[in-house]
Amino acid sequence: MRWIVRIAGVLITLVVLAVGALFLIPAERIAGIAVGKFNSLTGRTLIISGAVRPTLWPTLGVQTGPVTLSNAAWSTEGPMLEAEALAIALDASALIGGEVRILGVTATAPRIVLERNASGGENWVFGPASGGTVTTETPGVGTPFTLERATITGGSLVFIDHAAGTRTVLSDIAAEVAIPDYTGAARVQMQATKNGQAFAADLGIGAFQAFLDGKLVSLDLSLTAGAADVQFDGRAGLSPLMAEGEVTADLGDLSALSALAGLAAPALPEGLGARQVAVTAALTLTAEASVHLRKADITLDGNSMAAELDLTTAGERPALSAQITAGAVNLAGLSGNATSGGAASAPVSGWPREGIDASGLNALDATVAFSAESVDLGAARLGAVQVLATIDRGRAVFDLRRIAAYDGTVTGEFVVNARNGLSVGGDLAFADIAMQTLLAETAGTDRLIGTGDLRLKFLGSGPSVDAIMRSLDGSGSLSLGKGGVRGLDIAGMIATLDTGYVGEGQKTIFDGISAGFAIAGGVLTNDDLTLSAPLITATGEGAVDLGAQRLDYRLKPVLITGDQSGVTVPLLISGSWANPQVRLDLEGLAAEKLAEEAAKLEAVAREKAAELEVQARARAKELEAEARARLEAELGVVQQDGESLEDAARRRAEEALAEEAARALGRLLGGGAAPTP
Repeated sequence: MRWIVRIAGVLITLVVLAVGALFLIPAERIAGIAVGKFNSLTGRTLIISGAVRPTLWPTLGVQTGPVTLSNAAWSTEGPMLEAEALAIALDASALIGGEVRILGVTATAPRIVLERNASGGENWVFGPASGGTVTTETPGVGTPFTLERATITGGSLVFIDHAAGTRTVLSDIAAEVAIPDYTGAARVQMQATKNGQAFAADLGIGAFQAFLDGKLVSLDLSLTAGAADVQFDGRAGLSPLMAEGEVTADLGDLSALSALAGLAAPALPEGLGARQVAVTAALTLTAEASVHLRKADITLDGNSMAAELDLTTAGERPALSAQITAGAVNLAGLSGNATSGGAASAPVSGWPREGIDASGLNALDATVAFSAESVDLGAARLGAVQVLATIDRGRAVFDLRRIAAYDGTVTGEFVVNARNGLSVGGDLAFADIAMQTLLAETAGTDRLIGTGDLRLKFLGSGPSVDAIMRSLDGSGSLSLGKGGVRGLDIAGMIATLDTGYVGEGQKTIFDGISAGFAIAGGVLTNDDLTLSAPLITATGEGAVDLGAQRLDYRLKPVLITGDQSGVTVPLLISGSWANPQVRLDLEGLAAEKLAEEAAKLEAVAREKAAELEVQARARAKELEAEARARLEAELGVVQQDGESLEDAARRRAEEALAEEAARALGRLLGGGAAPTP
């Protein structure tokens, strides 16, 4: 910047000399001398085509035809400057007094090319490096001057940074520059087009010379593009770029600013800037390119919030640290339902199948503490909210410190992971929740009435709400106090075996419900539901298809009062959960009755078999006793303790054989009887 001003000083000095010499030498010759001197000083080639016309009084100046200034030797972009015409006017009376007062500079259709090469060399730096002789000691360089008005019409500017690989083009430039005091205030007003987007800028600098020297000076800026309007009032400096002051910005839907930046407009959801982004804050921009907002008021599509933000740009990606507080916040657009309304978020036809764009989670890392008086998520309406959100490489973790919801509170953790596709998960605890409101706003059914606790762990993945719901895995438990089931009179149905106890106006009152459940592939299963009520008790088991929004459940109630106490008829609940079909399970009841009768017959048979076994054992004992008596009477066999009848008979036979042998031996020996053994 200072080099450009210095070269402008050289050029102005040459113009002064040229115009002053017009009294003695023809204009074309003076122009040739001035051009030659400029070329020598800068090392560039300045070509003035056509006639050079001087003006003498009351303004001293010169007008030229087409002008061309060559570029740096390493550039391939053509001339650094081309213009159809230039005109410079000086204050003759001030010049006589030794003061350079430029009354006007006009450039017609200029094309300016500014470049920075891969080594950091800049084409706007003249002097020895480019073959010129100009230095800070060259007469005229750095000479203070004033500029009443400089005008550019039909201009264009190209800035190329070969090291960064960027190319910025401004076209249709119409600008005015005023520097009435070299050490005082200056103003630049400009209109131009960039990337097809027109914009206008108005810049006021409090101390022109100090600003050129890189110091912080008072500065005000106004920038408008499409519906975007940015205002800054504070202090700023160029080397390095720094700023501090008050900023007011109404950025519209960001499409205009995105076009200026050469980016696609972000697809922000309703409630987070789809239509409007507005900010007022105390802004600080540091030399390290970090941005800090204090006492910020932010508006996103009608959602207003106060914030303290710090954004650093060093590292792999920007990092944001923020504390945000808000009143009532409407984020119904996050659920794909622009209007809040609870049940509409889960229509009978199914969950939303529109793709969810979570790519924004990869744009930066963040730690954000958020609190609000209430939040409408479309699929859920929340009261006071206290959440700490952390984003790390595309994975967002929401620590739910406390959320007032459905007359109760929600705590736990919710995760959205966009590192590889999209997945969501959570470990949530719902305490003292009004179940009718919860299910109406999240599942589209309001039949269950009661307050209770719910624990839920889940994980799902997919590009849409529908895909996520069909992929869910997890577990949980439910415990309810007193309440009711709307549209179903279980006791009346059991007592009368009449399915007419289903529908509008029917209700089952209960004292409590408890159940545990598991979720796999988007299907919730349960086998331990218990229900206690003034007229009935019940158990239940079955499945809830969360993805398809359908039920397949079997409830087994038992009457506990009246003449029909003990009567039970299972109920089958099936179909969509928005309009379930309830019927008596008479086939199941018959099967249960047959099973009960079979069990009874089996028990009777077992009892009869036991009786017959006892009788058989008694008869066996009787027969054994009779056999023992017969042996004693007929054979003289007396059964000893622990001896069977067979052993007793064998023993008696052996005794008889021994006696007979003894008698025979006696006859042989003496003819007499043998001694008794």
